[in-house]
Amino acid sequence: MARMVKEDKNAPPENSVLQYRAVISFRVRKALGGSNPDWEDVVNEILTQAVAKIKSGEFRGDSSIGTFLYIITSRRIIDYIRQKTRVLKHAPEPAPFPDPHDEMEHRERAKQVEQVVAGLKPKFRDVLYLYYYRELSREEVARALDISPRRVSERVNYALKLIQKSVRK
Repeated sequence: MARMVKEDKNAPPENSVLQYRAVISFRVRKALGGSNPDWEDVVNEILTQAVAKIKSGEFRGDSSIGTFLYIITSRRIIDYIRQKTRVLKHAPEPAPFPDPHDEMEHRERAKQVEQVVAGLKPKFRDVLYLYYYRELSREEVARALDISPRRVSERVNYALKLIQKSVRK
């Protein structure tokens, strides 16, 4: 690592690794940015991983602990950056702002449909109200209006055709 830390060969692995905490913290903060709230978690993961590798025998002593920690730190920083980049690639793109002209056309069409429905005969208007607005089934509408379910379907379809015909003009 950048700064020399005096290593104690007889110290337990936790103490040897903790001597490098300041150096690892500096390197991680510099790589990830000091304003990144995750930098401390990354440092703790590096230290925990290093102690675990030393205890398990993965660190054979072929290099200094500083070099060993430098490699672990470098790899963990790269992994963190890759992980964050991958998350950003799959983030949904924000919806575009609605076009004011489309909104205006939608409002005008809604107003036009409202006027057409208001101009329908009561028998068609009532069927549409019960079927679409109150969300009653065909059978429930038939019972409410004392007509057959087939007649409900006919009135709904006829009323929709009248609305479509009037709105297309």
